[in-house]
Parts: sequence; C-alpha cells; structure tokens
Amino acid sequence: MENKKIKFFQTALIGITILFIASCSINTEKYEQEEEMAIQNFLSLNPDLNFELKPSGLYYLDVLVGTGPQAETHDTFYVKFTARYLGGGLFDTNVGTDDTLIYPVNEGKVIAGLDEGITYMKEGGKSRMLIPSKLAFGSTGTYFIPGYTPLLFDVELVRLKKGPGN
Repeated sequence: MENKKIKFFQTALIGITILFIASCSINTEKYEQEEEMAIQNFLSLNPDLNFELKPSGLYYLDVLVGTGPQAETHDTFYVKFTARYLGGGLFDTNVGTDDTLIYPVNEGKVIAGLDEGITYMKEGGKSRMLIPSKLAFGSTGTYFIPGYTPLLFDVELVRLKKGPGN
C-alpha cells in the first residue's frame, strides 16, 4: 500500500512539474511576442529612423559617423549616453554631467547590445541603438526595468583608447 502512495505522489509531482514548465513556456512566448510588437510599433511610428538590424537582433543607426579610429574588442571606450524606454521615458543618462561611461570594448562589462553597438562606432561618432531585452536585461529585468523590455540608447563615442588595458 505504501508503494502505491509513493508512486501516486511521484506521478502527481511529475505532472505538476510538467504543467508548471508548460505554463512558463507559454508566458515566455507571450512576453517575447509583446516585446516584438512593441519594437515593430516603435519602428513603424519612427520611419525616419533607418536602423540596420544586426544578426544578433540589435537595431543600429549611425547618427553621425566619427572620424577617429574604429572601436575594437579590448579598446577602452568613453561615452556620453542617454537610455530610454521605447515609450520615451528616461531611465539613465550622463549627458550634462562631467561623468563619462568608461569600459573596455566587447568584454561583457556593459549590456551586450551596448557592447556590440560600440564596435560599429568610430571615435567622435554618435549612434542610436534599439536594444531588445535579450541583449539588455533579459527576461528578469532589474529592479527598475521589467523583464522583456527593449531599450533605446543614444550614444556618443567621446574618446577611444586603443589596445587592452589602456
């Protein structure tokens, strides 16, 4: 009798686990579709922004092509940036301050979309990047950015130091 109870509870637990996983998958697809709809809506409302869709899913636009060196992995970048939600709400900026965001290029120290976008820039350039959540804060988000939230970055590559550790 005890074996039958154990088998019943094991079967029930497996069933509940399968249902939980299936419902998570359905929610994930729903949120991914909602994010894609938000991106496409933004693009259709802003037809003058001629973004290039990169293989990673990053939407990249040169606003002003720089005249300095091209950013490469392990260089150090200095940028001024403004980060917004697609609806226009500002969530971060260093424009109007003496601060400059300083990080190594393409080493995973900033969100993946910004890391990648910097590699398309030349010193002195300005760009706009529409960064899907998979290249930003993912499905979990942060304490002030919900999961599945695409972001819009305006970036100016103020300075570029060539080479690793510079």
